[in-house]
Amino acid sequence: MRNFEKNAEVQQRAKKVLPLGVNSNFRYWGEGITPYVKKAKGAHLWDVGGNEYIDYRMAFGPIILGHAYDEVDAKVIEEVKNGILFAMTSELELDVAEMIVEMCPGVEMVRTACSGTEATMHAIRVARAYTGRELILKFEGNYHGFQDHTLWSTYAPAEAYGNRRSPIPIPASSGIPRALGQTILTLPFNDFEGFERVMRSYGEQIAAVITEPCQGNCAAILPQPGFLEFIRQKTSEYGAVFILDEVKTGFRIAKGGAQEYYNIKPDLATYAKALGNGYPIAAFGGKREIMSIIGHGVSQGGTYTNNKPGIAGAWATLKIMQREPVFETIHARGTRLMNGLKEIFDENGIQAVVSGYPAMFSFAVGIDSMTCQRDWAESDRALYLRWAEAAMERGVMPDYDPREPWFLCYSHTEADIDRTLEVYADVVKHVK
Repeated sequence: MRNFEKNAEVQQRAKKVLPLGVNSNFRYWGEGITPYVKKAKGAHLWDVGGNEYIDYRMAFGPIILGHAYDEVDAKVIEEVKNGILFAMTSELELDVAEMIVEMCPGVEMVRTACSGTEATMHAIRVARAYTGRELILKFEGNYHGFQDHTLWSTYAPAEAYGNRRSPIPIPASSGIPRALGQTILTLPFNDFEGFERVMRSYGEQIAAVITEPCQGNCAAILPQPGFLEFIRQKTSEYGAVFILDEVKTGFRIAKGGAQEYYNIKPDLATYAKALGNGYPIAAFGGKREIMSIIGHGVSQGGTYTNNKPGIAGAWATLKIMQREPVFETIHARGTRLMNGLKEIFDENGIQAVVSGYPAMFSFAVGIDSMTCQRDWAESDRALYLRWAEAAMERGVMPDYDPREPWFLCYSHTEADIDRTLEVYADVVKHVK
């Protein structure tokens, strides 16, 4: 058994000054089981009790190269010595913008932000301004940040969503104005027929259709073949803006993200997470025609949008991605891990579906296929959590949430994959 006494002690201290004892609801696992971090390096993390883990949370996805990656940190330290924040633009920002435009097929102009929430919020405002419309269509189970406009039908029990022919938008939190429910339409992910029906009924009122390429907060459920292309076709037909939320997939599943992976060009795209290997940086961009309305009656800005640590972190991260086999390495090791887990499930006669990309994937237990959150809701989440708890006892840390993907980074080694598969082979065999 691992020593968790120090973590429990820190949790009691934290609860006196932080709601739930954490700075984000997602970091709270429960009373007496929530871990607190001491340090991390590469693909490994140590909690305050000194327990070491192979980390597959990667800070919810931003760590693409590895924790405390020397070259990135050195660039940030170099740059902050000359100032960390200015009320003007630097050439380093232009370097980052030019690299994003070069790497991402659908991006002709870009603006930076500090978080994925900000990026999606700004993209939605720009889409509404460009079209002169207000309705937003999003898919059940997709998460687009903590802004009120799309924090609907994200984490609710699937049975609350109503019939799939006429879904009910469910706010994901108290405090979201009910009036915003009049500006949102929801559908199950991968619902071709439903999407066509809604576009036929509301297409000329819809400002934007926003979607993740895969369901990044619901077991990494992949789009069915042709689904993203169908969204592209119908949004073009009805004059709606297609926003591809690449906060998780951008600079992670390929150099050009899902746009490169699926050979698709949205009207706008949003980025964060892997863009800066953990430093606070986000971006949104897209077609010049749409982005050019910013500053002409359309507001976008922020004091910290050009914070030097974030900009410098992105500069160094993108340079490494352009120079080294980051994505090829992650793809090879992630593929081996995904295949190895599936073999373990099969060998133990356990029904499970592994979904996602080698750089970010998950699995659902007790079902053999899933195309949307409603399917995933039928999986055995309790068994998934029992396995996760047992794996952490053995030094492997996935997220304590069956919806959250496993993330790999450039620093995960073959030995890390070997150890992870050894642990899960033991866990799946003995933990029921």
